Amino acid sequence: MQNIFTVSTKKREELIDITAEVKKIVAGAKVSAGIVNIYVRGATAAIMIQENWDKSVQNDVVTLLRKLIPRDVWEHDQQDGNGDSHLKSGLISPSETIPVINGEIGLSTWQNIFLCEFDGPRPKREIVVTVLGA
Repeated sequence: MQNIFTVSTKKREELIDITAEVKKIVAGAKVSAGIVNIYVRGATAAIMIQENWDKSVQNDVVTLLRKLIPRDVWEHDQQDGNGDSHLKSGLISPSETIPVINGEIGLSTWQNIFLCEFDGPRPKREIVVTVLGA
């Protein structure tokens, strides 16, 4: 089963919790055991599993990536000024795969699924959720 949903982003760099939407899709798939793959379409965004206790971890992720991959120093910046966005999305990855256990996403207590925006704001980021199993 496959489903696509969209998310609009408000900042150039931000993490947006998409766990609730993915959980709904997995529940609708009626799969007892299997996997769910979450993939963002676009070369300047990523998917990450991270803690969602408060905004500190999400802010720390953005801060770390800004320090590791600064803006305006990359060859690609000469084309459209977003070389850092491409590098950040490549480092993090456009997808995550999570087990489905007893019909539910196999996340631990502190894990959530995030869309990582690195070149926003964007009116629409497409997230493809594919559920495989029995």
